[in-house]
Amino acid sequence: MRGELLQVDVGDLTFDVRAAGPADGRPVLLLHGFPETSASWAAVTPQLTEAGLRTYAADQLGYSPGARPAEVGAYALPALAQVTADLLTALELPRVDVVGHDWGANVAWALGAWHADRVRSLTAVSVPHPTAFTAAWRSDPEQQERSAYIRLFWQAGKAEEVLLADDARRLRRMFGDAVPAEAVDEYVAVLSAPGALTAALNWYRAMSSSTSVDPVAVPTAYVWSDGDVAVGRTAAEACAQFVTGDYRFVELPGVSHWIPEQAPEALAVAILDRVAST
Repeated sequence: MRGELLQVDVGDLTFDVRAAGPADGRPVLLLHGFPETSASWAAVTPQLTEAGLRTYAADQLGYSPGARPAEVGAYALPALAQVTADLLTALELPRVDVVGHDWGANVAWALGAWHADRVRSLTAVSVPHPTAFTAAWRSDPEQQERSAYIRLFWQAGKAEEVLLADDARRLRRMFGDAVPAEAVDEYVAVLSAPGALTAALNWYRAMSSSTSVDPVAVPTAYVWSDGDVAVGRTAAEACAQFVTGDYRFVELPGVSHWIPEQAPEALAVAILDRVAST
């Protein structure tokens, strides 16, 4: 992904941010998920910048080496939303279009709910509104089965050992054949650094179904695929109940969970449509 690599200070944290596109372009914040980095947007970014947008793809809390707090509570969703809003302030971006995939989608939803004045539009990829997901997790046996892997991630020490053993074989296996091998190598290299995988897993260890995320009023698009092994249709279709603003549900048939890498063109179209509408 071409562009500038910025180091942005937020208090005592330093975030790595990949910026691309015209300096005066409309700003778009790109938030990656687990177990990826900002490089997951590499195939999407050129299509956004060619449309005149200015993209900022951040290595999120725990993924940026200079922004890796040790305490689990630092990775609770309200804290993640606040530090992301503070990152926008440090970047001198009062208002942005927000795009998030996987855990980045959770942060995007939280920004839309709790920091709506900073969000012009929201495009969530793969993961629906947290309340929709929690409801499915509690009541839908299929979603419970899809989410069973999270129980391993909650086990401090064991999860790190299992995922990194044998040249991170299980971590690599999560991507199937949907993500290019060189991209997987880059993600694994980042998460193999001391403390990095623990920080990334702390997002799961800090999660709480009791955290109530308000409905979102900003213009929103939710992009999901029927080939997603982690998020089923019950959670995906329930998402609409938690958006009070203009809402678009974009279903991509036959794509996996890894939409930014596997279907970048279709995703870019959805993002650009949502941005253009506002």
